[in-house]
Amino acid sequence: MSSSFAAPARGCPVHGVAAGHADVAGDAFDPFDLTDPFPFYAEARRDEPVFYSEDLGCYVVMRYADIKAVFDDWQTFSSENAQAPLRPIADEAKQVMKEGGFTAYSGLSARIPPDHTRIRKIVQGCFGPKRFKSIEPQIRAIVERAIDGFADRGEADLLASFAYDVPALVLFRLLGVPDSDVRMVKDWAVSRALLTWGNLSPAEQVPHAHNMVRYWDYCQALVARKHQTPEDDLPSDLIALQTDGAPISDHEIASICYSLLFAGHETTTTLISNAIRELLGHGSSWADLRDNPALIANAIEEVLRFSPSIVAWRRRAKADATVGGVPIPEGSNLLLVMGSGNRDEDVFANGEVFDIRRTNARNHISFGYGIHFCLGFQLAKLETGIALEALARRLPNLRLKPQEMAFVRNISFRVPTAVLASWDRPAS
Repeated sequence: MSSSFAAPARGCPVHGVAAGHADVAGDAFDPFDLTDPFPFYAEARRDEPVFYSEDLGCYVVMRYADIKAVFDDWQTFSSENAQAPLRPIADEAKQVMKEGGFTAYSGLSARIPPDHTRIRKIVQGCFGPKRFKSIEPQIRAIVERAIDGFADRGEADLLASFAYDVPALVLFRLLGVPDSDVRMVKDWAVSRALLTWGNLSPAEQVPHAHNMVRYWDYCQALVARKHQTPEDDLPSDLIALQTDGAPISDHEIASICYSLLFAGHETTTTLISNAIRELLGHGSSWADLRDNPALIANAIEEVLRFSPSIVAWRRRAKADATVGGVPIPEGSNLLLVMGSGNRDEDVFANGEVFDIRRTNARNHISFGYGIHFCLGFQLAKLETGIALEALARRLPNLRLKPQEMAFVRNISFRVPTAVLASWDRPAS
């Protein structure tokens, strides 16, 4: 099977060179520096929209149409490498995980049909609008309590004081995890991100490998506990379906928990943090949203387009193919840079401009596309909308403090290290 996309090759004449030879853009590409990658993205879209990165061993795809086409062709471009460690796991770290009985596998994002189809059909019936609607009052209560904790200070790191815990507390309610475990599971999630998408030395991998063992043990114990004491939560729902004959194993339910206890809150923490940053940092955007809450829904879509939580994702070619006029040999890895595609001028006029009234903002590809479109997209937008409405209502003159924005070094998750803000304290 082969796949061909019509977008013509433009720019550098070395397109199509064999893997192992870095293109001009590949030489300049630092995939781990996400502080402000967008000027490079714009140049690459114009001059080398598909190039080879020798550092990553990946073909890097920068244009919207090409990225969307790869996502849509799951037969040719498999998701099997989506959560594979970017750097080889060192022998010592491997040994830690082997001795610890670590056998976790992707819940959905790295699975392929027919397993993906079977499991997603079962899970999406339990993890969808009906359950999200039922938990909305709890989300509002969690958000209001979080703001209560810092509103009188007049300043805070809104990542640490607000965005860090709120999505985890929501997600853990859905999964039946006690609030007291939030910090522990968040630490494990950081380890998972760094071990999978980071650039760790062999020695740096070891403590994170220990955390992966603890994380997987926790997920298995969670499923076992829900067998004994079912509650009103997702794992209990899946176990009930399993008991009624649904084709899903305990290992697969634990793997769903393993995925959601990471993706179900880490990306929303980043979305809320980036929403605050961008809205406060672009002209009257915060004041406009504060004065007209009806703008919130579209503002979230614009944040997802302009400053997505996940800027890049991986695929592997299962057959010889062509992307953007560049031959992609079978077995090649691809990095799809959604953070670039979301600013593609062929789709988004003035794509480098942040505009909360943009009429086609929701056409972004930050949640992916095709069969792997993010299962939790509705929950992420619901939580972020509630968070922004509450902040605008309770801290109407919120403003960013002077700061140098820094982001965690990795290839996929554009996570700020802090969002320092201040506001006028309520009169006593």
